This record gives sequence, structure tokens and C-alpha cells, in this order.
Amino acid sequence: MGTIVSFHAHPDDESIAVGGTLAKAAAAGHRVVLVFATRGELGEPVPGVLEPGEQLPVRRSDECYASAAVLGAKRVEFLPYTDSGMMGEASNEAPYCFWQANVEHAAKLLAVILDEEEPDVLTIYDDNGGYGHPDHIQVHRVGRRAAELAAVPVVAQSTINRDWMARGAKQAGGELPEGVEKMGKPESEITHRVEAVDFTTQKRDSMRAHASQMSPDHFMLTMPEPMFAMGLGVEFYIVEGEPSPAESSGLFEELFVPIR
Repeated sequence: MGTIVSFHAHPDDESIAVGGTLAKAAAAGHRVVLVFATRGELGEPVPGVLEPGEQLPVRRSDECYASAAVLGAKRVEFLPYTDSGMMGEASNEAPYCFWQANVEHAAKLLAVILDEEEPDVLTIYDDNGGYGHPDHIQVHRVGRRAAELAAVPVVAQSTINRDWMARGAKQAGGELPEGVEKMGKPESEITHRVEAVDFTTQKRDSMRAHASQMSPDHFMLTMPEPMFAMGLGVEFYIVEGEPSPAESSGLFEELFVPIR
């Protein structure tokens, strides 16, 4: 059996981006580890969800463990950085936010975990962080460097397949919302997919675990199961290079299907 470490910017990113992949890996007997750069301090809580005096970062940290239990992850770790907020906000300049982190220093912190786990695969985000969030971009930078330091055989960059989304919207008789066409990457740049339709229940339950961020009537929690499976049941990645047989436990070959 192998190990997959999944590196994320904030709590709930693991559910939305790679929840199906992680649930599928765990179900196959592989070890799943979650690492978060921040505790999502600047997220907007669902109105009324926090108890009097309850702190959002503490709540969101607890939600990570609940999500991990749903997905089958065996370890959850946090790096010592704070949420940077959306690109262009004053919070980007906060001295301890992840966007301001020294990439080499942050990568060494992550590499300690990678050295302990000796993963077959590290998941990060594409070079634009999927949609331009500074912490997501930093996950890409820090993750790639940490993988170099720890000699991780495969780095899989989670991304959004723009063309897949456009086809899905067209089939449904609609159009993508403005700006969505700039998210993720075109299909021509994507190398692999993970077929996780059989794990959409776990993926959605993982999202529900992040109740401070997703109310029960959130669109991703209320859309019909066939629509959810069609839109979120396949997860896409950019993988640069291929592992050699000597370096692989079989996890990568088992989960990640080449698309070109």
C-alpha cells in the first residue's frame, strides 16, 4: 500500500478539490494525510453557526478532523501561517499570513512531514491556485519546493478542467457564470483524472463537515446527486513526468488515469 499527502490552503479545500481522490485512496487501503497551510481565519462563517465566544479558527480546525474522518485520512497537520484573504486585500500584507511566508522556510516545514510519511504522491494546486487566491498560489510554490527537498516521486497539481465545465454547462442548457472561464486550466494542459463518481457521497459529506462555511442549503449540498456526480465526480490533475516502477507503490497508477 502507498501514501498520499494532500496539501491545502484552508479547511474545506480538501473536500472541494480532491475529496473524491482521497476517499478513493483510503478505500483502497492507502494512507491519506492532510496538511493545511492555515486554519482559514478569514473565512466568512455561516450566520449563527458559531457559539458565543467560539473562535472561527478553532471551529475550522475541528472541522478538518471531522472531514478527515469522513475521507479516511489518518493524519492532519497545520503549518503555522494565517489566512491571507483574497488577492489584493490588505490582509495580504499581514506579516504571518501564508502569502508573505518565505517559500524556502515554509517548504522545509512541509518537507519534515513529507520525510516522515515518505508519500508516493503529493497533491497541491496548479500555478494559479485554481482561481488566483494567494494562499492557493503559495501552496503550489511551497508544495513543489517541499517535494524537491523530500524527493517525492509524484506531485499532482489539482486543477479545474475549464473545457469539462463548459461542456457540462452546455449539456445542461446553460452557460458558465462570468469569470469561470479563467479558472483552472484548459484540457490541453491537464494530464490525468481520478474517476471518483463512486465516492461522491463521501466527498459531499466531507463538505458538510465544514458547517461553518457551508450551510445546509449551499448549492453544492443541495444539487441533485446525478448533477453533483457529473460536475464533481471526476477530479483533474497536472502531473509533470511519470514515476519509475522502482519508486512507485502502485498508488499513482491505480488512481490517476492519463487523459493524453
